[in-house]
Amino acid sequence: MSGAAAEGASSCIGAAAASCNSAGLSYVAAGGGVGIAGRLPSRVLEHVFSYLDLYDLMRCSLVCWHWNNCLADENSEVWRSLCARSLSEEALRSDILCNLTTYKGKLKSYQHALSSHDCSRNVYVKKNGFTLHRNPIAQSTDGARGKIGFSKGRHAWEIWWEGPLGTVAVIGIATKRAAMQCQGYVALLGSDDQSWGWNLVDNNLLHNGEVNGNFPQCNNAPKYQIGERIRVILDMDDKTLAFERGFEFLGVAFRGLPKACLFPAVSAVYGNTEVTMVYLGKPLDG
Repeated sequence: MSGAAAEGASSCIGAAAASCNSAGLSYVAAGGGVGIAGRLPSRVLEHVFSYLDLYDLMRCSLVCWHWNNCLADENSEVWRSLCARSLSEEALRSDILCNLTTYKGKLKSYQHALSSHDCSRNVYVKKNGFTLHRNPIAQSTDGARGKIGFSKGRHAWEIWWEGPLGTVAVIGIATKRAAMQCQGYVALLGSDDQSWGWNLVDNNLLHNGEVNGNFPQCNNAPKYQIGERIRVILDMDDKTLAFERGFEFLGVAFRGLPKACLFPAVSAVYGNTEVTMVYLGKPLDG
């Protein structure tokens, strides 16, 4: 199929997806197909789908059973092609995404990565799309939020430091109202009622400017080691925030979270340190 033909076919498919969505239909309600497009062979659909972005593909999956089945394989050529176009070569070749086994999972992780637009002016997201770099600015604490927040469901992501922690290194969650920069070296996450954090340096839980106890709650809890992946588990149905280290569940850190949109967040103070966050999706039970 030529580029022009593919573009035309993509437009037709996009129109079909839009019409289905505007009518408020899911693929269950749409029946077996949408006109001729609903009866196209899978290999033709897969070729055309490979030209679409993630947002359009998610809409296409709701058009009809046939389209949904074509997109069900999360390691298909459709998702591989979009992954190659969207993600950096470094992200795909390194071990950053090693715990994500499908191309669709890698794309969703990129969609939920730390934001280069919702962060302190003293940090930036590297070209790999997942790693935050803090510039060596004196007397400043700097943070960043994820691109997407959550108001329902269960979500998990991994986060790890790839440089010194300094005196304060906090991981957690924040609303859109929480500050992402302040003067001095402080625990920015947890400094107000809009954020909740775990300071990996001293193992303190922080919220509303107060220490909410040590975490994990055990004697002689081990200190965080650089490069160690911490798994964050946000349950917006039960309103809890929990953490895992390795394959060990450390426990629930915060309960009674508000009914609000909460974003993955991090704050750092050490110059040239780097923090990587990878969204994993729904956590596995057990």
